[in-house]
Amino acid sequence: MDPNYPVPAVNADSKPYWDAARQGRLILKLCPACKKPHFPPRHLCPTCWTPATEWIDSNGDGSVYSFTVMQRAPAPEFASRAPYVVALVDLDEGPRMMANIVGDDALGVRIGERVRVCFETRKDGFAIPQFVREPKAAAALREDRR
Repeated sequence: MDPNYPVPAVNADSKPYWDAARQGRLILKLCPACKKPHFPPRHLCPTCWTPATEWIDSNGDGSVYSFTVMQRAPAPEFASRAPYVVALVDLDEGPRMMANIVGDDALGVRIGERVRVCFETRKDGFAIPQFVREPKAAAALREDRR
């Protein structure tokens, strides 16, 4: 944990999300009217605008839709982390979220690769969802590219 990393701004819509993250759980909003899960958390369903959404647990698995390698950090707090991977991850439940790919092999990530959520602890106990490469998926992708 780096004490200089920023923590999220919590509001009424996102508080349950951040509380679940502190427990090591990734949760999403689901609209009971149109049955569509969505991320980021918000009061209204972005598909049908129904206000009666509910929280569901995500299995934490997904695949990399796209990614970039940040060679230079956009803020001084992240300078020691560069180079690092920022990815768009398609969760198995449907929503797409942006997060870092972390771990010793993060820079080897590929589009379509399977990833699993993990949590990075920051000051005040905040837990930030990040993703790690699934070892079997990474090995299979390397074999396919040969």
